[in-house]
Amino acid sequence: MMVRVSDEPPSEENPANHAEEATPAAPPQRLRTLLIIAGVLLGLDLLTKCLVVANLKPGEPVSIIGDFARFSLVRNPGAAFSMATGMTWLLTLVAAAVVIGVVRIGRTLRSLWWAIGLGMVLGGALGNLVDRLFRAPGPLQGHVVDFIAVGWWPVFNVADSSIVCGAILLVVLTVFGFEPNGTRTGREEPDTADDAATETTANKTTSEGNTA
Repeated sequence: MMVRVSDEPPSEENPANHAEEATPAAPPQRLRTLLIIAGVLLGLDLLTKCLVVANLKPGEPVSIIGDFARFSLVRNPGAAFSMATGMTWLLTLVAAAVVIGVVRIGRTLRSLWWAIGLGMVLGGALGNLVDRLFRAPGPLQGHVVDFIAVGWWPVFNVADSSIVCGAILLVVLTVFGFEPNGTRTGREEPDTADDAATETTANKTTSEGNTA
């Protein structure tokens, strides 16, 4: 009686199955998170500006903490913290370019912290861009509404704060090696070693199956 022995290893010993089990799932894309954060900050910025314009008059500040913190309505033709006041149209184009660039990066983003930082920058850039497009004296020349005055610091708004805080977060992430794709600089070597060990185990299992 002849016994036929299959040369194929059992399905449970298939190295492809081991490779699939050993490969971690990629982090989810974070574009939705980025857009939600940007939308919330944009809404907050527009709401506070509308309230300030409706209730404050230029040159009539409202004290919050003595002379240290106050609300003071200022129409700013320049950038954040009243910089570059004579280049309104150029700042408008720069803000539009920032918005486009952030959205393009966000399409492949997988790091939650990068999504938070870029979302803050995007929300702030959109907030001030809306002012430049729709407020007086006209499109591309609109003056941004600033109203938060703290100590000697130039008057600013929610959008300015969002941009600055988001930029600081992105710098910190870069310094500590956190990448937009969800990995961290200097952590790739252990992953490579794990892949090599997994491949060796799979090859050994295949050899044992063929021998059996």
